[in-house]
Amino acid sequence: MTVEIKTFSLSTEPYCDIINITDKVQNMVRESNISNGLVNVHVAGSTGGISTTEYEPGLVKTDIEEFLEKIIPYDKDYAHHNTWGDHNGAGHLRSFLIGSSETFPIQNGKVVHGTWQQIIYLEFDEKPRNRKIYCTIIGE
Repeated sequence: MTVEIKTFSLSTEPYCDIINITDKVQNMVRESNISNGLVNVHVAGSTGGISTTEYEPGLVKTDIEEFLEKIIPYDKDYAHHNTWGDHNGAGHLRSFLIGSSETFPIQNGKVVHGTWQQIIYLEFDEKPRNRKIYCTIIGE
């Protein structure tokens, strides 16, 4: 069994930037020469998330952001703000809810996902960020 860790970087916008990273993850898998196994996609940061969705404008530009704003609004005064003097408490909670990693099967050298399912990165911080995404690829 082989294990490889590959990375790529993203520059993000604040407040729920959603980026389709499916092709980047697939490229990491292709570069690994692992045909069958798993890839774990992880963001090194506590105000970002990794998930899947159909990457279409209504969903990624409106619906997801509106949904998250209803349950974890940015303009609330979170206790976290008192700790560091920043205002990204909502970003931490959104990351906690969505999660910072997802694992996908690899079959015949390709990441397995549904026809309309893409892998997405979600930026929840209040500031633009430069993020590093880790792909841990395990298999044969």
